[in-house]
Amino acid sequence: MVAVMPTDAPPNGGAPAEVPKGPWQRVSEMQAKLHRWAAADPGRGFDDVFNFVHDRATLIVAFARVAGNRGANTPGVDGLTAAGVEQHLGVPGFLDDLRVSVKEGSFRPLPVRERRIPKPGGSGKLRKLGIPTIADRVVQAALKLVLEPIFEADFLPVSYGFRPKRRAQDAIAEIHMFGSRGYQWVLDADIEACFDSIDHAALMDRVRVRVKDKRVLLLVKAFLKADGAR
Repeated sequence: MVAVMPTDAPPNGGAPAEVPKGPWQRVSEMQAKLHRWAAADPGRGFDDVFNFVHDRATLIVAFARVAGNRGANTPGVDGLTAAGVEQHLGVPGFLDDLRVSVKEGSFRPLPVRERRIPKPGGSGKLRKLGIPTIADRVVQAALKLVLEPIFEADFLPVSYGFRPKRRAQDAIAEIHMFGSRGYQWVLDADIEACFDSIDHAALMDRVRVRVKDKRVLLLVKAFLKADGAR
């Protein structure tokens, strides 16, 4: 049983207001096709999706999503923020240069800038936060726009974490529903430092099941390496 992404499902629940209709529509149509193909054939491996990643429309939508995030004005190791790109470099030129470097294979993620922030709950403990550069965040967002509709086809409907149009409140509502049907126990568990301890080789093996495009795999692997360099 697989989750169904509507053919018009926007990335993360909505198109940013800053994105012109043309690029957003192009990205939406691309996502709908990828999801439809992935859902129709669970064994399909996608071997030609790199062009979608560096497509101008994908990068425009990706930058808008990065610029709309709360951390948009938190710089990476290069000191550049989304506002800095808009005010000093110009978004079109910035994205054109980024597109060329990704397309030609010269793009390389920079190491993330590490910060430590308090963990929620008032425990006083800190957790590590890796902050990529704006350019790296845009390429990551572009990869997400392309890969998410493919892997969404494989997720179970009971999975809620880090998925579009799903939130913790939906999981809580389902728990209440099961509670009303006689279930009495809820298991609450957590993997300590989960993202820090994931085996990159094992993770890449899982990605390769669905994605065969070596250029996309190299990008994903490069980001894992950059994050691990902190």
